[in-house]
Amino acid sequence: MKLPIEFIHKYQQLLGDEAKEFLASFQEKSYSGYRINPLKPDFVIDQNYLTNEKIEYCDTGFFGSVNGKSIDHTVGYLYSQEPSAMYVGEVADPKPNERVLDLCAAPGGKSTHLVSKMNNEGLLVSNEIFKKRATILAENLERWGAKNTIITNESPEKLAPRFLNFFDRILVDAPCSGEGMFRKDPEAVSYWNIDYPLECANRQRKILASAMEMLKPGGTLIYSTCTFAPEEDEQIIAWLLTNYPTLSVEPIKKYTNMDSGRPEWADNNSELAKTVRLFPHHIKGEGHFIAKLKLAGNDISNKNQFQQTSKLTKEQVTLFNDFTQTVLNQINFNSLITFGDQLYSIPDGVPSLDHLSVIRPGLHLGTFKKKRFEPSFALALALDSSSVKNKIKITEEQWREYVHGDTIKLDHDLEKGWYLLTCQGHSVCFGKAVNRTVKNFYPKGLRF
Repeated sequence: MKLPIEFIHKYQQLLGDEAKEFLASFQEKSYSGYRINPLKPDFVIDQNYLTNEKIEYCDTGFFGSVNGKSIDHTVGYLYSQEPSAMYVGEVADPKPNERVLDLCAAPGGKSTHLVSKMNNEGLLVSNEIFKKRATILAENLERWGAKNTIITNESPEKLAPRFLNFFDRILVDAPCSGEGMFRKDPEAVSYWNIDYPLECANRQRKILASAMEMLKPGGTLIYSTCTFAPEEDEQIIAWLLTNYPTLSVEPIKKYTNMDSGRPEWADNNSELAKTVRLFPHHIKGEGHFIAKLKLAGNDISNKNQFQQTSKLTKEQVTLFNDFTQTVLNQINFNSLITFGDQLYSIPDGVPSLDHLSVIRPGLHLGTFKKKRFEPSFALALALDSSSVKNKIKITEEQWREYVHGDTIKLDHDLEKGWYLLTCQGHSVCFGKAVNRTVKNFYPKGLRF
């Protein structure tokens, strides 16, 4: 890899004798990794994935690659994620029943990690300002089986008035100059210039200003980047501490070969050493910076339970009740609401989402059609198979035909209706049985 000469000179000055080893690391291979999903019921997985090298700082993380067209991946038992990036979710460490915001969330690696930590309890708002990336975020969270998540497609400054002093925990994995990803994504080198980190830092300060409006007293802010640039790392934290004097830096546990932040790269505030740097010449992963900060004050969390008004018609209530009574065992969903003809289960405690761009206002349950209700792919992946009355076990070959868009032929008659299809212990989709045929309802945009 050919690094920009200004980049080389910059880090030779910053790192001194360490620069040679640092710069040489860009010629080494990048490391792949994945996390397993602890939320999936009856966890069955290809055992080969569990024999790979464990990642020390992430209980569910392993080194290795994932087959993107395997059953394990397509139904959310695995998530491919760069190893260093996994430590962000571990540092964030949200608890069940907290209100959490992932402000710059696409493509979803960190949001799926947060959902796992929260055990699908509480509220996670995952936001992404770019529509196409927000759609990918939604797909990844659906595969993961997220039930407590709202996905928005907004600017941070537009979210802030709706969620003032609202969140217990906010993660800002900030858009950055991407220096830490150069060897994983060599194309990123072409975007870099000597002024780019300062341009990114200006954007990061605006994002953080909105985040601070949404963080409640006593709340926690986690800031991370995948760059080495002090302008976007230590200097941003120094800016936060100067402009928000009630913020303090929380210490982060440093595992083998993790480095402390460099106070001398900012204003020499010794508190900056509590942040963590992950350098590729020291660890098996790409470059990352992580800081954890606490906002002083008593927990005056707004405990009001915002009530979403159900917009279901009498006919829709009847259709959905018929589906749940016929197909599902006893399941309690949160507040039900329709967006057009789409039915969602919205997490408790959500303020009004009116006039916000919302990709998913909660768990997508399905679609109302003329005189019928069709369950969603998201619902199938969020359900434990034991909570479904009607199931059909299919072979891997039949699964491959189904994800291609084909129907499934059965060797016996089944009562007409909806069935959860399972393969290798995984819930994979809903299908509709008619005589000896299972009609295909695998999402067209996901077929392969």
